[in-house]
Amino acid sequence: MESLPSILTPDLGLLVWMLAAFLVVFFVLAKYGFPVITNMVEKRKKYIDESLKNAHEAAERLANIQQESEAIVQKAREQQASIIKEAAQTRDAIVEEARRKAKTEADRILQEATIQIANEKQASLREIRSQVAKLSVEIAEKVIRQNLHTDKQQMQLISRILDEAAVGK
Repeated sequence: MESLPSILTPDLGLLVWMLAAFLVVFFVLAKYGFPVITNMVEKRKKYIDESLKNAHEAAERLANIQQESEAIVQKAREQQASIIKEAAQTRDAIVEEARRKAKTEADRILQEATIQIANEKQASLREIRSQVAKLSVEIAEKVIRQNLHTDKQQMQLISRILDEAAVGK
């Protein structure tokens, strides 16, 4: 064993001093170092646990928010559909009202036009009758003037008119 280096085969004195140094270092570490390290590890573990808990809560809140947003979107779609339906009904009602008013107005205009045409027809007939009467009087006057130059012709005309009037009754 003599050929081995002294580090691998230490002396008894070196072994005792190495053991004493180890115990002092171990005692100092056990007294001051290990509690600090374990506290830091515990704090880190608590921080990680809280972070995981917060992450789970955030994920749950996000899921709730997504559900709420989907509900809001669905409600908005329903409202949009009802608004569109109401608008279509209103449009149909307005169109129907406009048609009814247009028909009423057209009927009124047609009735007024019919009355106006009848009035104009009556006025035209009165004027035509008036003109025919004037023309008849003028023609009769001219015929009578030519035919009734003598008293005898006048008497014959009067007799004939009286006979026609008597027969007509």
